[in-house]
Amino acid sequence: MTKLEEQFVNTIRFLAVDAVQKANSGHPGMPMGTAPIGYVLWTKYLRHNPHNPKWSNRDRFVLSAGHGSMLLYSLLHLTGYQVSLDDLKNFRQFGSITPGHPEYGLTPGVETTTGPLGQGLGNAVGMAIAETFLAAHFNKDGFDIVDHYTYAIAGDGCMMEGITSEASSMAGYLKLGKLIVFYDDNHITIEGSTGIAFNEDVLARYAAYGWHTQRITDGNDLEGISKAIEAAKAVKDKPSVIAVRTHIGFGSPNKQDTGEAHGSPLGDKEVELTKKNLGWPLEPKFLIPDEALKMFRGCVSSGKNAEDEWNKLFGEYEKKYPDPAKEFRLWMSGEIPADAFKELPAFDPTAGAVATRSASGKVINAFGTKVKNFLGGAADLSPSTDTIMKDTGSFSGTDRAGRNFHFGIREHGMGAVLNGMAVHGGLIPFGATFLVFSDYMRPPIRLAALSHFKTIYVFTHDSVGLGEDGPTHQPIEHFMALRAIPNLIFVRPADATETVEMWKFALQYRKGPVAVALTRQKLPVIDRKKYAAADGLQRGAYVLADSGGPEAIIIATGSEVSVAMKAYEQLAAKGKKVRLVSMPSWEIFDMQDEKYRESVLPSRVTARVSIEAGITKGWSRYVNDKGISIGIDRFGASAPGEIVMKEFGITSDAVVAAVEKLLK
Repeated sequence: MTKLEEQFVNTIRFLAVDAVQKANSGHPGMPMGTAPIGYVLWTKYLRHNPHNPKWSNRDRFVLSAGHGSMLLYSLLHLTGYQVSLDDLKNFRQFGSITPGHPEYGLTPGVETTTGPLGQGLGNAVGMAIAETFLAAHFNKDGFDIVDHYTYAIAGDGCMMEGITSEASSMAGYLKLGKLIVFYDDNHITIEGSTGIAFNEDVLARYAAYGWHTQRITDGNDLEGISKAIEAAKAVKDKPSVIAVRTHIGFGSPNKQDTGEAHGSPLGDKEVELTKKNLGWPLEPKFLIPDEALKMFRGCVSSGKNAEDEWNKLFGEYEKKYPDPAKEFRLWMSGEIPADAFKELPAFDPTAGAVATRSASGKVINAFGTKVKNFLGGAADLSPSTDTIMKDTGSFSGTDRAGRNFHFGIREHGMGAVLNGMAVHGGLIPFGATFLVFSDYMRPPIRLAALSHFKTIYVFTHDSVGLGEDGPTHQPIEHFMALRAIPNLIFVRPADATETVEMWKFALQYRKGPVAVALTRQKLPVIDRKKYAAADGLQRGAYVLADSGGPEAIIIATGSEVSVAMKAYEQLAAKGKKVRLVSMPSWEIFDMQDEKYRESVLPSRVTARVSIEAGITKGWSRYVNDKGISIGIDRFGASAPGEIVMKEFGITSDAVVAAVEKLLK
């Protein structure tokens, strides 16, 4: 490393040190150790345009070890993104664009939200999948309009997390050659040496996954880092992991290679000692030497040139292949073709009962014939979740255009990979499993909601109605657990027709992820000539039927709507003035204006009964303290579904009794 290169690397280091010290909070050690990787990658290999962070053919960079966020923020500022020096000085402060862990949509240049360890690496796998799929669909001889790499930095903590194993195994199997991961092998966690809990041969593990592996013994070896990147790029049929032996808190006389450097400021005295040790001026803080700024800001012109070259290539592509070019623009815009919903299935109420998972499968296939960037799969459950897309092939190491994804029994990894596919742009991804296993993928669902990713989760076998598999597979608390996540839309359609409407909403919703809950058991298809049209789902809740008044309101979701309908008919026959409300989505309903919400649930009517085959906690927001919530506040049981429903009181008789009790 030359003196000038040392200056460039130390500029990154001490911006991170000063920001953490000013905030009196943060993780200085990781940026200090990985600064050489950041310098080499961002200035010599990463193809990006700081003045257009959304250029579609940019390389993606994911800081999976998100606690080292000051590495990323320093690089963003230095290379010319709209991240100012004042933003660095406001690190971890309320309202700043430099939070403790990177957040997508908040900071220009941040590709995804990271922090919970391993999630970023899973996202990176999804981004690499997206690049590969789009390239297979659009590239022509001489026109590689989709041609970029996904880079990530992961730490020891990432490597310990189970999600990393799931996602990395998937990446190796799929031969994602444009995915390059740096393993920050610094041997330190918060509690001390990684040796207290972790001593496996990480590279041997990755070789077993099918990855190309390399090791750099000196984290300050700039030439070695460059050669490793070149070698990784030369391997086309394997993702690459580069283990770099770094030193956390590099240069700190007393805290290098200690857990103290991981998640706490160095302290004023240690900052001074570290600057002296590395030959860095003590003042001013947040120093950026002119030579360093000039070098880093060269990324602005090189990035513009790279995008200009791509724009020229795309212009030629557009002339020669106008229809694919038009389709590419449409896909990357996130818009859906106007005719995409024209041939969705309709369901005849006289043709027999239909499980909502089956209705969903028909919608998936109908929509998929019109929209070629709609794709997804299941965690080994596509036949059970009815998510197989017919005649579209399966995405694999040899078929890059297949639209069925076999995620394997890797729910956690699937969730993170889906998020990466969604945030990359150009795709409309979905993933499926049983509702009870949403627990296995809650962290990526939460991050999708935090980041407003357009990810669709299909959860089937949504209640004790699934029957004989018993309480281990019967979701009880899961409706409420998902409803508790801010920004997540949770939908539970009542029948096949509402399921069609649910998909219309999910596919057009732009503000974040949507989770849908579907039945294994068959449900009656509601006669919409007798009951209200299903498009009320688009408003979250709607009046399905009203016998006058009303004096009482029954609110139901999903499979329990058919139960509530029987109760409604019995009560109406007795002359009771009752309203039946289908409420497939609390979140959509709460988004409506007060006038609409009052029209569905008039506040004057306090006699209210809710019915849902799950815990009753939370229903008080709609039923109030004068109403009755019918549900299941215990684990389920193994028996035929209709028996379980009856034994747990999910019956029309129970609803009738509750309404009559309230009207006494």
